[in-house]
Amino acid sequence: MPSQRRVRALLYIALAGFITLLFFTSRARHAQEPDPRSIQDFYHKTKSAMEGSRIGGGSRRGQAVVGTQKVEFDEDDAIVAKAMQERLKKAEQMAKSNANAKAPNKPDDPEAVVGVGSSAHGQNHIGKGDAIETEEHHAVLEELRSILKKSPIIIFSKSYCPYSKKAKSLLLGDYQIDPAPYVVELDQHPLGPGIQAELGDRTGRKTVPNILVGGISIGGSDDIAKLDQEKTLIENIMSLAGKRLTVTKPSKST
Repeated sequence: MPSQRRVRALLYIALAGFITLLFFTSRARHAQEPDPRSIQDFYHKTKSAMEGSRIGGGSRRGQAVVGTQKVEFDEDDAIVAKAMQERLKKAEQMAKSNANAKAPNKPDDPEAVVGVGSSAHGQNHIGKGDAIETEEHHAVLEELRSILKKSPIIIFSKSYCPYSKKAKSLLLGDYQIDPAPYVVELDQHPLGPGIQAELGDRTGRKTVPNILVGGISIGGSDDIAKLDQEKTLIENIMSLAGKRLTVTKPSKST
């Protein structure tokens, strides 16, 4: 009967031989070149499954022709192919995102773009409509300059306004002014709304009548009526117009 020491030595030898066999078997598998036919078959089956899933619907089995070779595929291959397709799409999207993040001249998102440049949602520049508005405003300014040269006193009025009629009656009827005040009926003027808006911005008075002396507004109907009652209207007019005009108020005959 063999001794325990001999049995233990035999076990060690057997274990070492088994480990050596595993080591060489593993190296042989790694050294073996992959079978190109297996890779090619997998590629054809994957491609066929992807095409079959789009054409054949939900059938469990089908056939696809690659060149002259028929390749069979089943539902499992279609699932694998679909999963690979989704992974490829995710990888492509991630690569694009990383490339855009690293790009030094990344264009602005048109949605984030707010009117700069030539993005699809428009630009913050003077367009056709803005050009028309600019030309109209320019015409208003030119017309206003021309009106102010007509006389030292300008009455901006509207033909239907009772307050305008009252102011015109006071200045043109009760007073003798030379040269006579120039009256602009804004409701009959082609640029009336624009002129009134410009006067509102310049004088702070957006209603009519608006009476200007030497280019400065002295108010409306109630304002000049109050000055007339206080007998200071002529004084106010002359202080603004100077020697460019004469103003008198004839006494009313009884």
